Amino acid sequence: MAQTEEAEAAILPLLGYLPLLQRMSPPQLLRERATLTVTPPTPITQLRLALLLGQPRAVQDLVRALSLLEAVLKSSDPAATSLHPLARVLASQYQERLKLATQNEKLLQQLKESQHRNGELQEKLDALSDIERSLPVRPSSGKKPPGAPR
Repeated sequence: MAQTEEAEAAILPLLGYLPLLQRMSPPQLLRERATLTVTPPTPITQLRLALLLGQPRAVQDLVRALSLLEAVLKSSDPAATSLHPLARVLASQYQERLKLATQNEKLLQQLKESQHRNGELQEKLDALSDIERSLPVRPSSGKKPPGAPR
């Protein structure tokens, strides 16, 4: 029971830090990042920096955030072990976000290739239409051409 209380005591301030980050402007986020970067690395500062690096309005660096979270998860320091549940959840979310970003990039590339291919096909179709319009019209003699349905 004491371990659960210890974990809650360590995690709750970090959960309170997240809304604070969400209210910060981009310049404030940059200042906070600079402050956390020069602060001696403790499990709490590593987790705070990982939270900041995962903010959509900040310069995102999910790979670095994941490495910070992995360092916290590998640590056997009592301060770090109490943060493991939060670090695991954040690492899972950041990994999923990275996977989705990669998929999004692939889909964007496929879209660009499809649009390029569609443009080329439209040009060919337009060229065929131009050729068709330039062909002389055959006079109709009242006879049906061979092979035409009766």
